[in-house]
Amino acid sequence: MELILVRHAQPAWRGDDGRSTNDPGLTALGEAQAAAVAARLRDHVGPVDGLFTSTARRSRATGAAIADALGLDPVVEGWMVEIGAPDEWDGQPEDEVVEVLRALRTRPLDEWWDGAPGGESFRDFHQRITTGLEGILARFGATRHAGDPARLWDVPDEGPRLVLVAHAGSNSVMTSHLLGIDPQPWEWERFPCLHASASVLRSRAIASADMWALESFSDVTHLPADHVTA
Repeated sequence: MELILVRHAQPAWRGDDGRSTNDPGLTALGEAQAAAVAARLRDHVGPVDGLFTSTARRSRATGAAIADALGLDPVVEGWMVEIGAPDEWDGQPEDEVVEVLRALRTRPLDEWWDGAPGGESFRDFHQRITTGLEGILARFGATRHAGDPARLWDVPDEGPRLVLVAHAGSNSVMTSHLLGIDPQPWEWERFPCLHASASVLRSRAIASADMWALESFSDVTHLPADHVTA
């Protein structure tokens, strides 16, 4: 079984009025990035059995480009969306939001687990992502291995190839969860992926069960150097 985790292309966080939005579309560069990762999947990946995107505009726009390239209908999944930002950030001057985010990075560990004040906690976010991931894998026959559910899985021998178009936080939590790594509330920093990048996880038979291996991470070889953004 193979999972290709795609991060959405560059979002237009800052509007023409200089204010931030919690649900941006793509920039012009982001649209070019989305087209490039779509072409990469079309030309260099075998048949894809399922395409899933989060509900966020930036994810759906990136997924739409991939869907057109692959001839698939994307399935929109609410659980895949990025950690919820405080409602009050929507419409605030972007410079103020950036300053708040910078200040939040210096918090003690215990406060990181709570997320941004007024937003979704990391505890809830991690539970949402891991529960949703296990649910979608179960649809395709992959479940936790009873003998070692923290690390091992039971995966069909002829498992499918799935493309999931989500976010830096969502994809990093999925990656660490599948690899059996204990969660930390800074998963974004542990697995920092670039816009319109592709990461590949593949199941491997081991110990009478299956494990997940990270075959490649944040691959952007399909992007020109001046189109690579974080």
